Amino acid sequence: MRTGISIGLVLLLFVVQVSAQALLETSTLAGKVKGIGNADRTVTSFKGIPFAAPPVGDLRWREPQPVKPWSGVLTCDQFSASPMQNKPAPFAMWTEEFIAPPEPLSEDCLYLNVWTPAKSTKEKLPVLMWIYGGGFVSGSSACAVYDGEALAKQGIIFVSINYRVGVFGFFSHPDLTHESGKNASGNYALMDQLAALKWIKENIAAFGGDPDKVTIAGQSAGSFSVQALVASPLSKGLFRGAIAHSGASMGRFSKKLSDAEKTGLELSQKVKSTNVEDLRKLPADSVWKFASTLPYGTFAPVIDGYVLPDDMGSIFKNKKHNDVALIAGWVTGDAALTGQPKSASEYKAWVKETYKDKESQFLKAFPAGTDQEALQSQNKLGNLNFAGYADHVWALHNTSNSYLYQFRYVPTDKPGFPNYGAFHTSEVPFALHTLAKWNRPWKYSDYAVEKFMSTYWINFVKTGNPNDGGLPDWKKYEASTQNILELNAKPVLKPGLFKAEFEVLNFLNN
Repeated sequence: MRTGISIGLVLLLFVVQVSAQALLETSTLAGKVKGIGNADRTVTSFKGIPFAAPPVGDLRWREPQPVKPWSGVLTCDQFSASPMQNKPAPFAMWTEEFIAPPEPLSEDCLYLNVWTPAKSTKEKLPVLMWIYGGGFVSGSSACAVYDGEALAKQGIIFVSINYRVGVFGFFSHPDLTHESGKNASGNYALMDQLAALKWIKENIAAFGGDPDKVTIAGQSAGSFSVQALVASPLSKGLFRGAIAHSGASMGRFSKKLSDAEKTGLELSQKVKSTNVEDLRKLPADSVWKFASTLPYGTFAPVIDGYVLPDDMGSIFKNKKHNDVALIAGWVTGDAALTGQPKSASEYKAWVKETYKDKESQFLKAFPAGTDQEALQSQNKLGNLNFAGYADHVWALHNTSNSYLYQFRYVPTDKPGFPNYGAFHTSEVPFALHTLAKWNRPWKYSDYAVEKFMSTYWINFVKTGNPNDGGLPDWKKYEASTQNILELNAKPVLKPGLFKAEFEVLNFLNN
């Protein structure tokens, strides 16, 4: 009798365990994939799933092509190679948790990663697709702080993707424009992101996801990518929400295709060939080396008439963008990326030269009575120029609900390191609930910020609205109120936080 009871109990426990386990194996359109379960068996990760053919050889500088189907089961238990870039290494405030693994690096990098809590393919969970930053010249989905397990435990599917960067992601050339069939070249990185979104549309149901409930998110170059995808007619219907961390512009993507092609010809001359086929035969590291002699910022999105039919300002102001729910914001340390601050006298001289007859209006909003006041004005201006003003314009041209934030929380210091304040990228582990992947002696206040910020993000992914779960109300952004949520030790709604500054920038930009 006892033996019967024991066997029955074991069988019952086995059934409960199996029913509680997330999917370990499923089928994509290209073939079967097998993932690995986490410690408590609540989330399965599938790392290194190919979403496009390797962009090598004849496929270098071409629109991503379909994956070649495979037979059997593809074990997806480790990240793929990161895209070709300079050898990754920590610098300044960006410790190893924020940096791509030093190896492997390869042109063969078009893979994505899925974290799913689904126990069957029928659950229709909402999906978040993460796009990394790195100035469009570096980055990887394998960075520690981009781990998707914690958010997946909250009932969503987290997808992180790789895309080509630098010369492999943004290279224009007359030959490439001609051969494309679209009279366009240069935006291969954005086309990689579009290919990943199409993969999600076609395959995410097999992981328990809902292809009609996709939100895209990214930081820095990833945020500029989010804005570009919202602006592109090619992404229509591929996502319903967007989260833009520290990066947006209504004029910075102003490089015309003809100008980008001239840069391509300049690079061709460096290798003593104007023929793209010769460039495709060069080893990837040689191409990267030659391209690295060109100025920083050379390789970035292009107004190609295909992926981006017009400049950002025109697309949004003419309401030709994809109108989706939006969270957008910046970090108070973003301004550090906009250049060395000037003294009060230097700053006023710059204002006079730059704004001429509009000098007095500008200085009312961004004064410089002392060096300290000038520094404060430059920090404020830097943040607004980096993302804030474009977020303001974007939100006002959106019909769907938009929510703006400013992150100013200073993470607990790491002993022996300088205090960099609320630095560029510091908000990402709080939003993605990955403080456990960042080696610092965290305090209660850090975990509290992580909890409320990631909860806002999860709510938004699930419903298109960040509010729920007893959090302070985050009111949407409207012209009349201009609500901005300041994320510090506690979230505080600040209506009209930059109302005067935005009025001046509107005056200067129109």
